[in-house]
Amino acid sequence: MLPITAYGHPTLKKKGKEIDKDYPGLQKLIEDMFETMYHSNGVGLAAQQINRDIKLFVVDASPFKKEHPETDGYKKVFINAVITGEEGEEWEFEEGCLSVPGINEFVKRKPVITISYYDENFQYHENEKIDGIKARIIQHEYDHTRGIVFIERLPQIKKMLLRGKLNDITAGKVNPGYKMIFPRKKIKR
Repeated sequence: MLPITAYGHPTLKKKGKEIDKDYPGLQKLIEDMFETMYHSNGVGLAAQQINRDIKLFVVDASPFKKEHPETDGYKKVFINAVITGEEGEEWEFEEGCLSVPGINEFVKRKPVITISYYDENFQYHENEKIDGIKARIIQHEYDHTRGIVFIERLPQIKKMLLRGKLNDITAGKVNPGYKMIFPRKKIKR
């Protein structure tokens, strides 16, 4: 079990660095990320959320299989991912984040993405098209590898309304039921 970095933690703002197949402990890290994600009831987890500034995230969309059967068994590792295209009309969907416990908000994203990435075996997947909920989860985690938390995609008025809850998360005044790392110093807003 790895502790999750809380909203306001500086690592969440860091853009991920590319890694290679010789990254120390990569396979164990991937296993630990899946275990942490499952224990925390998440569907995705990016390296920034476990205090690492690298381009790595994992997803398992299976919890959506009842409403979206295409997600059944969709479990993947994305290393050095690059979204090369987004298409379609933006649609809203309620998102949450393990780094922002207790806050779920509707976020607009494009329904179809084209992505290139390496998997856990360092096999390259070029220009893979992904749509629907799977694309949504990937976009959310991909944002993390670019130093973006989903809160930043909300309208300014919504962010203002959430300020108190966000300050509580930053200050460590939450107990989501899993281990978290909180910022050491007060973050200016």
